Amino acid sequence: MPSRLKTILDGMAQIVATYQPDSSAVEQVFVNVNPQSTLLLGQARGAAISALVLAGLPVAEYTALQVKQSVVGNGHADKVQVGHMVQRLLALEGAPQADAADALACALCHAGHATGALAKAGMGSRRGRWVVR
Repeated sequence: MPSRLKTILDGMAQIVATYQPDSSAVEQVFVNVNPQSTLLLGQARGAAISALVLAGLPVAEYTALQVKQSVVGNGHADKVQVGHMVQRLLALEGAPQADAADALACALCHAGHATGALAKAGMGSRRGRWVVR
């Protein structure tokens, strides 16, 4: 178990060092039916957040409802809808895998809450949903 957490911590540190982001975002954990799965997810999430905090990055948290509302316009959208909208918004050639789509959707949600470069690029959010201006 500890080696898995170290892998996550080291991997996040490497990503931060490579891409040098100025902020970060994570999805808030929901309580799963299986307590063991919830515990393992919490540990992995804690390792990832620790790497971000150690790098001096601010960490924003969004609920799944906020992420889906921001990307799809429907807080109760399914994973297929989220993946499709991520593909369209980012002009990807193919649909991202489910976990990648979730991560990208969280990043889009966070970017939609920020101002500056996105507005200059003609993109932003209106009432919590992505729009191209």
